[in-house]
Amino acid sequence: MTIGSLAPKAEKKKSRKNKAVVNENAPLLPKTHVQESDAGFDDFNGASFSGAVFNLSTTIIGAGIMALPATLKQLGMVPGLAAIIIMALLTEKSIELLIRFTRAGKSVSYAGLMGDSFGKYGRALVQICVIINNIGVLIVYMIIIGDVLSGTSSSGDHHYGILEGWFGLHWWTGRTFVVLFTTLAIFAPLASFKRIDSLRFTSALSVALAVVFLVIAVGIAVVKIISGGIAMPRLFPVTTDVASFFKLFTVVPVFVTAYICHYNVHSIDNELEDSSQMRGVVQTALFLCSSVYVMISFFGFLLFGDGTLDDVLANFDTDLGIPFGSVLNDAVRISYALHLMLVFPVVFYPLRLNIDGLFFSSSRPLALDNFRFASLTIALVSVIFLGANCIPSIWDAFQFTGATAAVCIGFIFPAAITLRDRYNIATKSDKILSVIMIVLAVFSNAVAIYSDAYALIKQNKTSTSRE
Repeated sequence: MTIGSLAPKAEKKKSRKNKAVVNENAPLLPKTHVQESDAGFDDFNGASFSGAVFNLSTTIIGAGIMALPATLKQLGMVPGLAAIIIMALLTEKSIELLIRFTRAGKSVSYAGLMGDSFGKYGRALVQICVIINNIGVLIVYMIIIGDVLSGTSSSGDHHYGILEGWFGLHWWTGRTFVVLFTTLAIFAPLASFKRIDSLRFTSALSVALAVVFLVIAVGIAVVKIISGGIAMPRLFPVTTDVASFFKLFTVVPVFVTAYICHYNVHSIDNELEDSSQMRGVVQTALFLCSSVYVMISFFGFLLFGDGTLDDVLANFDTDLGIPFGSVLNDAVRISYALHLMLVFPVVFYPLRLNIDGLFFSSSRPLALDNFRFASLTIALVSVIFLGANCIPSIWDAFQFTGATAAVCIGFIFPAAITLRDRYNIATKSDKILSVIMIVLAVFSNAVAIYSDAYALIKQNKTSTSRE
């Protein structure tokens, strides 16, 4: 994947060693704060290239990885894989536009960039979208972790979690205790870092765990191919009427969510030792993630065909029909739960910054105010914990709000900034592509939301008539 330079041609290579290391402290606060003291951070000379790649990759690869095989069930193998690659290219272009205008306006955050183009309302809008998206994503992560480790009940049936299956039903294998322990032992400590670069090692491990799932899926597929247990997958979609055609668009929010990382781009760029490397960071991370996505989607759909569930993890809760199938099932589920635990702090980081930027924009930088930093961290982790334990049905709500906020963050806002073109640096092709991105994003998500809402209403009517 190639894109144009992320910086204006006149800009020379910069090193964090030759400029104030303060952007990472308060990237969402007014630029007047950028010159404040950065005491306590003098020994930080900037993040490495590999650390930045792992943090951006971890931002990208979240829960969406498990929904991608189901998109191939809707679109067919060929269009589905093509859509994954096209979405990676569009994501790369949208990030390139963001950083190009960031360089021109000397902004230090996504919110600052929107504020530069559209004033205080544009700034607040992107902050609200990031807050809605990230809170929803983190609650879903916590729900999934609870489901995987402690089991879940639906339609009167209880699906045992890993701990329940291993140790039986006890108070300490119950959902509330397991999620509480995970929150206090893993989420809280990892959410306490003031620099996103501090998460580079956990991010590397998170990406490795995603690769573990990929390796297991490939291994199972190879065994089943050798034994003749896999049928030829469907290559193209089946559309019999208008409704089935519009249903194809329901996969768009899944693709968008799978690549959303824009809210962390500025934080990673601000901490990068050599800011001219950001182009390579974005390209490397997207190449890595799209490769994982293509292979997981291919082998996941190859394994389960039209029986692929919306969350392919649920397919690994059944008999795989191969030796050591139960062991492999547990390995997949454990690696995925651990992966989400390590993704959590990387998504939490911009959530805290955007909350702070929205409500405390005139205060001193967040990283320099320990009380405000700790208070926001504790409050947000508590809200996410309560949401995951008390409102499990919130998943349905965030299918709508999360998808809408995500498409704004990933495509509509970068395109709008380009069309606004405050610094006259956008080319004609940039503006044409921006219009296309906005039209496709609005149309496809409107259709997807309508289709999801119609399906929910139809499902509720069916369940009511049965009663």
